[in-house]
Amino acid sequence: MTQAIDKITNILEKLQTLTDYQQQEVLDFIDFLQSKTSSVEFKHSDGTPMSAYEAAASFAGCVDGGPGDLATNKEYLKNIGKS
Repeated sequence: MTQAIDKITNILEKLQTLTDYQQQEVLDFIDFLQSKTSSVEFKHSDGTPMSAYEAAASFAGCVDGGPGDLATNKEYLKNIGKS
């Protein structure tokens, strides 16, 4: 616990020596680091986990035109990425 307190004290001391702009940069960096580790988890109204398909189900089939289903018509997939 003492090491954690020492680290926090050290951070605060160094932070106080920075300009307002630099302190804002530090805050922005902390926000960035936190956003990298946070994950989005979708849940049903009862709290049970939701699959990616369930979360995006309202978007399934929303594009007009193009092939109906690439999974069942593999001819569309044969030359993808080859030009």
